[in-house]
Amino acid sequence: MYDLVNDVGSYAARFTWCEGSEVFEASESHMLARLDLRVAGMRTSFTTRNRLEPPTRIDLELEEGPFRRFSGHWHFHSLAEDACKVSLTLDFDVAGKVLGTAMAVGFQGLADRMVDDFCREADRA
Repeated sequence: MYDLVNDVGSYAARFTWCEGSEVFEASESHMLARLDLRVAGMRTSFTTRNRLEPPTRIDLELEEGPFRRFSGHWHFHSLAEDACKVSLTLDFDVAGKVLGTAMAVGFQGLADRMVDDFCREADRA
């Protein structure tokens, strides 16, 4: 499951909420990547610097995007050889008052959907 979530370059081919992605830097311990998303009917892009701790954790920190602040944590807890509990925790504040509220609500909903979509994708593999 960790590898599926960390395969940022494949998001656009797998998930309808992702319109594009680009990995700028990648190593065993970090990644710098941009996601182009459709959230609450709006297109948005943001870049995060991800600290990788395979196979248990991915920490996200904002580099650039429509947020005043943004951080996130993917956690992967092995339950069995072929089972894993996955959680995504996000802490963010969207910049701008008019679109910010709609985008904040949409983005939280997207975060919940992302976990479900990754689990479905893992079941297909």
